[in-house]
Amino acid sequence: MISDIAVKIVDSLEGISASEWNRLAGDDPFLRHEFLSAMHETGCASKNTGWLPQFVTLWEGSALRGAVPLYLKSHSYGEYVFDWAWANAYERHGYRYYPKLLSAVPFSPVTGRRLMAERPEYRSMLIGTLLKMAEQGNAETGVSSFHCLFPQEHEAREMEAAGLILRHGVQFHWRNAPGEGYESFEAFLKEMSHDKRKRIRQERNKIHSAGISFKWLSGTEATDAHWRFFIDCYNKTYNEHGSLPYLSLSFFMRLAKSMPENVLLVLALHDGKPVAAAFYLYNAQTLYGRYWGTTQYIPGLHFETCYYQGIEYCIANRMILFEGGAQGEHKLARGFLPVRTWSAHWLAHPQFASAISHHVAQEAHGIDRYLDELNDSSPFRKDISR
Repeated sequence: MISDIAVKIVDSLEGISASEWNRLAGDDPFLRHEFLSAMHETGCASKNTGWLPQFVTLWEGSALRGAVPLYLKSHSYGEYVFDWAWANAYERHGYRYYPKLLSAVPFSPVTGRRLMAERPEYRSMLIGTLLKMAEQGNAETGVSSFHCLFPQEHEAREMEAAGLILRHGVQFHWRNAPGEGYESFEAFLKEMSHDKRKRIRQERNKIHSAGISFKWLSGTEATDAHWRFFIDCYNKTYNEHGSLPYLSLSFFMRLAKSMPENVLLVLALHDGKPVAAAFYLYNAQTLYGRYWGTTQYIPGLHFETCYYQGIEYCIANRMILFEGGAQGEHKLARGFLPVRTWSAHWLAHPQFASAISHHVAQEAHGIDRYLDELNDSSPFRKDISR
């Protein structure tokens, strides 16, 4: 009975058992108790960095029945669904956009459940609680809005039915062959058009000719020295783009120890010494490409380390999906096809809500045209249905 359910807002997962939380999270590595706790307790996503946890939980006695990862945000960094223009519009008209409420996995543009609940009615209860929190926060502390990023489509539709504005985005995902999957990377290439197949072979041959080899390491196999090398590469990538890195060495090392079965570190080696590294998370069916870096520029090394090694790993382990991260039309030519992503938004200010709703509707038409154009440019042979 819904009447027996108690709502609790928690600013830490410390008081919730990992087994209870992970029962709701399922096989999603980004929702695991270990992942989120590492984010918070290493200080990467915390009050000090503008990510104050305000997780919504539903309890029936001592049993956890539902939960939403939720943060009170004082900025829009690390989200990958860009609302900077909305924030600027608020500021130009003399309104505050921050703080805002955000349901998302910090620094992770991956689609997954945001309404973790055992039953549909609990999802409805979570949505209602989120809207009440946003409305109350607006009245008491000036919370401008609530945003849910990268939910599953059915969750987005349920939030739309509750009055939220839906927004669309595009990512590029690689899918394994139907049935048993590709037998080899070469079998995958045979389904691509001649020019795309030729280009990929040329890129891979350059890496092989440069004497680069690769090593796949699980969380258990990666040593402290491997992680120190990786964090140097990770930091260098951010610094070269004029940004501050979000995550720390302690975060990555903690994940390797607390959830090693979900961690993959790919090392690129030259004469036995590492020259680049890429960090992935995975479950039984999906590989998620996250971060990479290199100590030196080698043509084609990025594509090989971040894409082709990931595809090889999926084929070798019979995984059906490889999410290569945010954006990137260059992925299309390498076998990653466009997919629609979702976000849901509620804004307290009625005039801004109306204007943004109109803008998002126009934006959606553009996304539809963009997806059509991308699908017309499929890298696969015309006789192959993907």
